[in-house]
Amino acid sequence: MPKLDEYDLKILRVLQQDGRITKLKLAEAVNLSPSPTWERLRKLEEAGIITGYSARLDVRKIAPITTVMVEVVLKRHQREDFEHFESAIQQMPEVVECMATGGGLDYMMRVVTTDVDSYQRFMDRLLESDIGIDRYFSYIVTKPVKKSAGPSLDALLEKLS
Repeated sequence: MPKLDEYDLKILRVLQQDGRITKLKLAEAVNLSPSPTWERLRKLEEAGIITGYSARLDVRKIAPITTVMVEVVLKRHQREDFEHFESAIQQMPEVVECMATGGGLDYMMRVVTTDVDSYQRFMDRLLESDIGIDRYFSYIVTKPVKKSAGPSLDALLEKLS
């Protein structure tokens, strides 16, 4: 992992708050001239620290949605079983997030559909596809409480010091 200095961290903080900021405004915000700022930005992208830019949408203002958190336990626990499941999940647009976990379950997924009925139809298709699911547990999200662009850099770095 590349060593980050105070200017790199300033760039990351600003971008985490405003990914649409112009390069000129970014340079002003981190108190560097544009050329060095652009060079640092390019290096952060090439190093994979900045993985992309996107807009956060409130999809509920476009169409009705239901979000369901799903715990998944697989039937078998060989490397191939995990690879098969993970490969299949990559192809399912309803699954907007999937994390492998340690402990009593194998995966946590965030599934977004238009309603509970469409969620259940999705799960029925998922089970019929035989990707190794032994059992699953569904939790309907009733309201979002907190969502951020990522963890606070300052809080993480403070703990490392």
